[in-house]
Amino acid sequence: MEQILNDNDFLVSQTDSKGKILFANEDFCKIAGYTLEELIGKPHSIVRHANMPHAAFKDLWDTVKNGKIWTGYVKNSTKNGGFYWVYATVYPNMACGQNEHGYMSCRRKASSGEIKAAEALYKTMR
Repeated sequence: MEQILNDNDFLVSQTDSKGKILFANEDFCKIAGYTLEELIGKPHSIVRHANMPHAAFKDLWDTVKNGKIWTGYVKNSTKNGGFYWVYATVYPNMACGQNEHGYMSCRRKASSGEIKAAEALYKTMR
């Protein structure tokens, strides 16, 4: 079942350099269906949807590991087996003030037109 974000939902998470979650805001927890305690220390891939092409995540990781900002549409899964679409911006940063690099992801609602375009593109990718 699709979980549709509200127009003002803004999902934020921060990971270490290996993609383990260090922080997740209330909107992310609410939409994904996890408590903060369930997310902290887990790989961000805990919300990866099986229908997302591996090439999209390869592009994301190649981009941010080179110090650049990545943007794109992502279909994520919820704890209860549902899904939700977001427009994501992922950028490298210092992880929670530590001397280790990490990544920050900020996500907003994707429109139905944006989702249709992303679905069409992703069908062409592996």
